[in-house]
Amino acid sequence: MNHSAEQVSGKKRWIVLFSVVIVTFMSCVDASIVNVALPVISGDLKVPMSVVQWTVTTYLIVISGLILTFGRLGDIIGKARVFRVGIIIFTLGSLLCGLSRNIEFLIISRAIQGLGAACTMANSQGIITATFGIEERGKALGISGLVVALGTMIGPALGGIISELKWEYIFLINIPIGIFAIGLAFKVLPTVKVAKENRPKIDFIGTILFMITIISLVLAITEGSIYGYTNKYILISFAIAIIAFIVFMITQIKLTSPILNLEIFKNHRFSKGIITSFLVFTATSSYTILLPFYYESVRGISPGYSGLLMMVFPIALSIFAPLSGSLSDKMRREILPFIGLIVCGIGFLLISTIKPETNIVLIAVYLFIMGAGNGLFQAPMNAVVMSSVKRNQLGIAGSMNGLVRNLGMICGITFGTSLLYGLMSKKLGYTVRGFVRGQGKVFVSSMDTVLLIGTIICFVGVLITLSIILKINKERKMAKLEEVK
Repeated sequence: MNHSAEQVSGKKRWIVLFSVVIVTFMSCVDASIVNVALPVISGDLKVPMSVVQWTVTTYLIVISGLILTFGRLGDIIGKARVFRVGIIIFTLGSLLCGLSRNIEFLIISRAIQGLGAACTMANSQGIITATFGIEERGKALGISGLVVALGTMIGPALGGIISELKWEYIFLINIPIGIFAIGLAFKVLPTVKVAKENRPKIDFIGTILFMITIISLVLAITEGSIYGYTNKYILISFAIAIIAFIVFMITQIKLTSPILNLEIFKNHRFSKGIITSFLVFTATSSYTILLPFYYESVRGISPGYSGLLMMVFPIALSIFAPLSGSLSDKMRREILPFIGLIVCGIGFLLISTIKPETNIVLIAVYLFIMGAGNGLFQAPMNAVVMSSVKRNQLGIAGSMNGLVRNLGMICGITFGTSLLYGLMSKKLGYTVRGFVRGQGKVFVSSMDTVLLIGTIICFVGVLITLSIILKINKERKMAKLEEVK
């Protein structure tokens, strides 16, 4: 379904895009920037790694748990209004994180940051889709997708550099950027007046149930990778997540103004696009957690050089994402995700063959192929998803996109590490929870298996994307027959 652009003319559309993506970049960087600094924070605040890890988990839980609610709120009171409030909360949370002197205060501050990030992530794609006409939407969403990917990938490298000075600067660097973003957002973001009469109410029951689902699920996935998925507390957490989700779905069917209108999933482009995006983020996140160990522990490469090698994927993505966004405005946009996933799958297949002695340049070529495929996939698929829904569903559609991205990252990282250590434990005959010195070959063969599964995940995405193309072809044939009649 096409959407006419909001009343934003000429160059101002691109200023609106810039206003949105700088906030998106900050939010995505902060999802991963802390990872590298965890040992430094742990030492400075004198707490174990198992406790300081909550600074990462809390941020992801709050975003994933509330992103649907703020997407719905954006549809009710205006996406720009929720987005602006989100920047203010995120910037305040960043300041509090930088001022933290104990772990409890830091975790609470990260939750505040996550609250602001959920507001902005839920409404960014909706604002972009509403601002740009159909002829430029692919390019705009391509730039947005590029920023998301770069923010996620650059985070660890940036965190490593900044934390060598002082870990608080990881958060304080957001303050001047946040203040600039707040001023720009209030000046340029188009405010659409939403009539107060008959305005739907926020679904607080659904919000609470979904939050319980996400908290239980994320805890079960992340802690299960540490304590084992047969641990009784992990199983109880999975059970709570399933029960809460079932009750949540029942309420969403019965309520007149749910946070997630299930009617949206009857739209095959939306539902299949969301599933495919989740699969791709799961696959790509699994490789990002494993390859640094290969570089540093197996090959003996320095962390700095390893970080540079890890930049090959985002560099390729940064080249092909804007290109694919522009191309999607000139051709059938569902074709590009199909091609992109095939290329990404080939890259995964190639990298699943690496050995301890494989030429580093060859690995970089494989990563470039993966990044190129991902770049061809992301922007057009975002355009397919966001252009397929009604205007009053843009907030919830954008928030679903953000939710699957976050859940895909969580699942990919935990899936990658859990499967890797499980395979290594089986081969070595004892439980493994990390890299075992002198067992490089066992690590690499286990990693190759994980990456091969990533290949399979990509090609499942290819099949789903093909089904979108075939269904659209069928719809167009039916439409032509109707015209003839």
